[in-house]
Amino acid sequence: MFKSKKQKFFSIIVFSIYFIMLTWLILFKLQINFGDLPQIRSINLIPFKESLVINGRIRLDEILYNILVFVPFGVYIAMFKPDWSFIKKAVPCFLLSFLYEAVQFIAAIGASDITDVIDNTVGGIVGIFLFALFHKLFGEKRVTVINVVGFTIELAALVMFILVAAANAGNG
Repeated sequence: MFKSKKQKFFSIIVFSIYFIMLTWLILFKLQINFGDLPQIRSINLIPFKESLVINGRIRLDEILYNILVFVPFGVYIAMFKPDWSFIKKAVPCFLLSFLYEAVQFIAAIGASDITDVIDNTVGGIVGIFLFALFHKLFGEKRVTVINVVGFTIELAALVMFILVAAANAGNG
């Protein structure tokens, strides 16, 4: 899978940055001051109850965002564990999403929702299939392409965060 130890190391770094950003997004809602986190302890066990109908309208954006943020997780699971079956690759996507929702509930830092678990798991599965597509499109260069795309997105997100933080600091 990996051409060299250097490529594998870079993949681990890119994945680790993504994982930190994902955790910060889901658990800490991109907050710098943890005192600003919502003090919510609620749980929704009815799939798509809150996401689909708000003010009588369907809200697909939240569903799509929850799917999109987990696509890289599926890509990297497929990259790091190419010999695993599809089910073995999909299970960590479910388990991580479930863990995030459980931590939100236990720590009272967000609303736990079965819809998020479903959406995140679907995102991970999309990532698994996307990795297979990258294999067909890029062959042996797929790892390099994935790492370059991942690192570029992470860098852009970091620049946006710095700009937003600077703008907010100027307003405070």
